[in-house]
Amino acid sequence: MSADSSGIAGFRRKAVKRFGKKLFRGTLMDFLSAQSKIPDEPVLDNALFPWAEGVRLQWTAMRDELDQLLERRNALPSFQEISPDQSRISTDDQWKTFWLHGFGERMEFGRKLCPATSAALDQIPGLSNAFFSILGPGKHIPRHRGVTKGLVRCHIGLRVPDSSEPCLIQVEDVDCHWKEGGMFFFDDTYRHEVWNKTDGERAVLLFDIERPMGLPGRAVSRAMIAALKRTAYFRDAMANQRAWEARYRAATA
Repeated sequence: MSADSSGIAGFRRKAVKRFGKKLFRGTLMDFLSAQSKIPDEPVLDNALFPWAEGVRLQWTAMRDELDQLLERRNALPSFQEISPDQSRISTDDQWKTFWLHGFGERMEFGRKLCPATSAALDQIPGLSNAFFSILGPGKHIPRHRGVTKGLVRCHIGLRVPDSSEPCLIQVEDVDCHWKEGGMFFFDDTYRHEVWNKTDGERAVLLFDIERPMGLPGRAVSRAMIAALKRTAYFRDAMANQRAWEARYRAATA
């Protein structure tokens, strides 16, 4: 990418970030919260999602596929390599990702390498995003928050260090500790912060689903996501993902 094109892409991302967040976090957030059929709380009860336990029970097959990917950990992309906007909260190579879904779009390359995980994801209604999120030893992600009430986030623990040192995510004022095979849901529009103070690696399957809402809320949320997919924020990330996939294929051929 040339310096000029890189600068244009950066300007587009900044514009989306500046104006999009104002829109998403303003009156639209209040509207979506009012439309919600589940509590507007930082951490949500798994029982609110009747399908969740069936998905969670497949965690060992997910972990097996993750472990195969981790054999080439250094080849996996850092989060900000795919989504440059994430460089505001992570600038090193200690937060690796492997994408399976992005804003409802299937990542066929990832699905081919992880068929069991993909089959489990296919059982989730309203799936938007899904990826393996891998934090290296000592990794800290500072306090931040998402932009839309239209989605709810879930973590399924796959690799969690056995250590007395803290390894957790704090959502608002609620501490959530990962456990292998454990699952929890949270609203990422509440400020949250992540620590892996252990000397081991923490890996989860992270996915976002549509928040259960009334019909007007669902319609507005889907329109917001559709609009976001037309912006540089999404298109640049998809281009970066495709470029990484090509490099990975070449390296493993």
